[in-house]
Amino acid sequence: MAWIYLLIAGLFEIVWAYFMKQSDGFTRLWPSVATIGFMVVSFALLSLAMKSLPMGTAYVVWTGIGAVGAFAVGVIFLGEHLSPMRILAAVLVLAGLVIFKLAPNGAAH
Repeated sequence: MAWIYLLIAGLFEIVWAYFMKQSDGFTRLWPSVATIGFMVVSFALLSLAMKSLPMGTAYVVWTGIGAVGAFAVGVIFLGEHLSPMRILAAVLVLAGLVIFKLAPNGAAH
């Protein structure tokens, strides 16, 4: 269940990053409210995941999902620049996430 919490927390991180961009430096009310709301949910789910996953693994996976997801949202919905180097960087982050998922976590069950 911890991995599911972590996946959903990472997805909410993507959402709050999008709304943070839309908040224009927290100068627009509703995107700012959405940012904070989605942040709270994301952090709460991350904390649930950390009950049974090692902190380092959980945090790296959470930020990785958020980073790659925010990159994709930026390119797809916000028209941000796409280049071979940026794609390579995203692929390397994804590879790191897969390795963290496959590696023994050492947590007692």
